Amino acid sequence: MRPVRVALFAPGSKDRVMAKALESGADAVILDLEDSVPIAAKAEARSLVAKVLDAVSASGAGRSGPAIFVRVNAAASGLLDDDLAAIVRPGLDAVFLPKAESVAEVQHTASNLERLESARGVKTGSVEIVLMIESALGVYRCFDLIKASPRVATACIGVARDGDLQTDLGCGWSIEGTEILYARSKVLLDTRAAGKACPLDGVFSDLSDEEGLIKDSRLSARLGYVGRTVIHPRQIAPARRAYAVPEADVAYYRQVVAEFEAVEKTGSAAAITVNGRLVDYAMYQRAKRVLDLARLDRQ
Repeated sequence: MRPVRVALFAPGSKDRVMAKALESGADAVILDLEDSVPIAAKAEARSLVAKVLDAVSASGAGRSGPAIFVRVNAAASGLLDDDLAAIVRPGLDAVFLPKAESVAEVQHTASNLERLESARGVKTGSVEIVLMIESALGVYRCFDLIKASPRVATACIGVARDGDLQTDLGCGWSIEGTEILYARSKVLLDTRAAGKACPLDGVFSDLSDEEGLIKDSRLSARLGYVGRTVIHPRQIAPARRAYAVPEADVAYYRQVVAEFEAVEKTGSAAAITVNGRLVDYAMYQRAKRVLDLARLDRQ
């Protein structure tokens, strides 16, 4: 999966909203069949989402436009198989699997994707899975869930105020984030330990609090999250700014790479100092990784 700074949710039951989301400038659009769609509208939403995917595929926009994800309904809902049958087709990049809690449901989803890819003429293995970690059990099992299938690209933790995870934990919520910090940190650690480079944070639900969104996103970025999901186009720009690598850091790490490589060419690089800071091979690798991430902010 290509790195994502901002992924915008769009209700699958509203074709105009989905169309606007595709033009929003988000790195990815998540066409939603779950929480934003009433039970009575699920079948119609599947049809509308399928039409959007067909249009994206026909136009070739998926190559240069946002990545296209679909949030299906959870395995426990009984709706998952019908969702997958409707949406697996050219144009789909990944499935967001909500409330992931068991290895069996991840593997079941992966098996269905493989079967449907073959039936629909979609390249085998091209549809990835993003696990939505939204319960205490999901947090506890996160590493095993990610390792359950090679199709799992990353995990996304549900941190919304009054959302599923907060409810399950029984904890409070604050803009400082202390109540959810352990869960957030564990999901990030497990995602990285499983070899996935692009962990995503969840939504910030207060649309009127841009300052809070920025503060929460900066905390998320410091923890190591690459980006987050958002629920409205107005959140895209501030979230992107908050996750962007600061210009001062970009300048410093460019200097680190340049000076380390210059000394390395002489055959004597093991450790140097840059602006009074020790730089060895580990710090050099860190510098290159930060600069790779910073390229997201210049696309």
